Amino acid sequence: MSSLKQLVSAEITVEAVPEVQLFAKHIADSYPNSARAVLFYGSCLRSKELEGQMLDFYLIVSSYEEAYEKGWMIKANKMLPPNVFPFQYENLMAKVAILSEADFRKLNRFEASAVSVWARFSQPSRLVWYADNAACEHVISSISCAAPTLLNAALAHTERESVPINDLWQTGYQLTYGAELRAERSERPTSVLDFDPERYETFGKAALYHTRIANSINGDRVSIAEEQDYRIDMERKRWPGLRRRGKLLTLARLAKASMTYAGGIDYLAWKINRHAGTQIKIRNWQRKWPVLGSIALLPKLLAKGAVK
Repeated sequence: MSSLKQLVSAEITVEAVPEVQLFAKHIADSYPNSARAVLFYGSCLRSKELEGQMLDFYLIVSSYEEAYEKGWMIKANKMLPPNVFPFQYENLMAKVAILSEADFRKLNRFEASAVSVWARFSQPSRLVWYADNAACEHVISSISCAAPTLLNAALAHTERESVPINDLWQTGYQLTYGAELRAERSERPTSVLDFDPERYETFGKAALYHTRIANSINGDRVSIAEEQDYRIDMERKRWPGLRRRGKLLTLARLAKASMTYAGGIDYLAWKINRHAGTQIKIRNWQRKWPVLGSIALLPKLLAKGAVK
């Protein structure tokens, strides 16, 4: 059986369509002194639909000091990673999240203070541009931490002695979706697996060897090993804090995006309408004061169940 790093390496190096590769090079060229890697991920990768969509990229940089000229941008990315910016290349649009190599590694690991990065990179992604072999290896090593982090959380929250591996993935995504303010419908964690169930079973078998909670695999099922109570308790105890912090971070990043992302509140409304089936309309005053406008939206969205 292939190791987890071998599986990650094989998956992320699958060649993306030319339009995505050219877009990635355009992003990297915009940060010539710091760009180390560009990753493509998200719903457009799964659906292969690009036209009229908002593509998702992560730009990994050597350091924030080398990426930005403005001091407040450096501080914002350090204090509340990532910074997110809109990009356009020819007829395609994207949002680009920026992380340093150090933060990308840290936010994929067990010790990460928030779920967003490791939840996303436990799913498929593509390395569509990289500066050199060292940058490629860094990305592979960092992403290889994501699936064990998610499955370790899922192991701590399953009550059954033996569970199908893909049910474990679903538990993990339910946990992570519950730790952010999300616009997606409640069935979204299941739909992520429906994209490629065999992929998740294969990755799961490899990743479960690297979880902190020891386990045994029998076919497509996994059981928690004996005498793991203290590790399960440790994992469970950190989740109330992760949930509170995750929802607060969602609001804080939204406020920050109003300074870095032109038209950010319109994008927010578009995404919520798309995923939650709502008909949110943004008023001119909300565009003028996007932080206040976004905060004003929240009570209505919570009441309607559009974000959870």
